[in-house]
Amino acid sequence: MPNAIITGTGFHVPPRIVTNDDLVKLGVDTTHEWIVQRTGIEQRRFAADGVGTADLALPAARDALERARITARDLDLIVFATLSPEMAFPGSGVLLQQKLGLCDGDDPKFVGALDVRNQCSGFLYGLKVAASLVQAGGARHVLLVGAETHSAAIDVSTRGRTVSSLFGDGAGAVVVSATDEDRGVRGTWLGADGRFAETLCQKVWDIRKKPFIPVDANGVGQVDPEHMFAQMDGRTVFKHAVEKMCLSIMQACWATGTDPKKIDLFFFHQANMRINQFVAKQLELPDEKVVHNIQRYGNTTAATIPILLAEAEREGRLRRGMKIAMAAFGSGFTWGSALVDW
Repeated sequence: MPNAIITGTGFHVPPRIVTNDDLVKLGVDTTHEWIVQRTGIEQRRFAADGVGTADLALPAARDALERARITARDLDLIVFATLSPEMAFPGSGVLLQQKLGLCDGDDPKFVGALDVRNQCSGFLYGLKVAASLVQAGGARHVLLVGAETHSAAIDVSTRGRTVSSLFGDGAGAVVVSATDEDRGVRGTWLGADGRFAETLCQKVWDIRKKPFIPVDANGVGQVDPEHMFAQMDGRTVFKHAVEKMCLSIMQACWATGTDPKKIDLFFFHQANMRINQFVAKQLELPDEKVVHNIQRYGNTTAATIPILLAEAEREGRLRRGMKIAMAAFGSGFTWGSALVDW
């Protein structure tokens, strides 16, 4: 049975930088100090009007493919993790397939495209799918993308400040490939607790309502703010995030007999710097082993971990032969971890 290795990483963030002070100028009653103290976030990126999630994913995917030394036509599957697709359906995966040129020419390759909707845990859920398929011999190369365009659907006002200050736009991608080498993805461990499904959610597409968006006499829809924008019980999310991320890392180590001290780098989902610092403290991890970039990008949901991987590799911090751990927690509640011999 082949092993599944990450052969290429890529990332892309839009050029527009939105600082905490910029949020104040946009009408949010907050301060730079208030946001940094509670989240560690100093700025984030917002995409321009007309730019969608697959648009952000395209340069990240091309970057990962180039570093993997393959072309899009070598792919056997696209796995696209996002909570902010361009439309209710279809998913962003097919849009990325078309943008990669796979539908063009006299000999198109209509590679499968699968969307994963597990929010902040989406990349690790996607890694489970990609690695398992490669290890089973069902694919040689899988493109795994995490991308988000949050800026179009956050309430940039005082009413929505507890959520709007957290999120940014961006994309990360990896290529998961088959190898006979003794390295790669050693395991992925996933979990979910649906009892907290509405603790962090966005109900704008609540299909239980008929019609799911109320309409007036002219058929024009209107949505209340509490349904239009994401809602979060921050304290409950914080508590469960710390608990589940700690447990998922411990589960990975127990399952593989890995000494946590032998892990070179930890890549945690970038939801809140305080959550990750608390997790690191609970696991007694030295600061130099925990990678952060939330200060610059905020929470890019499914994109945070692949962006971290790509940046760390570009900076020479992530190198061949290292053992790394990943962990994420998000809406659902869902969570996951992974161990990889890079």
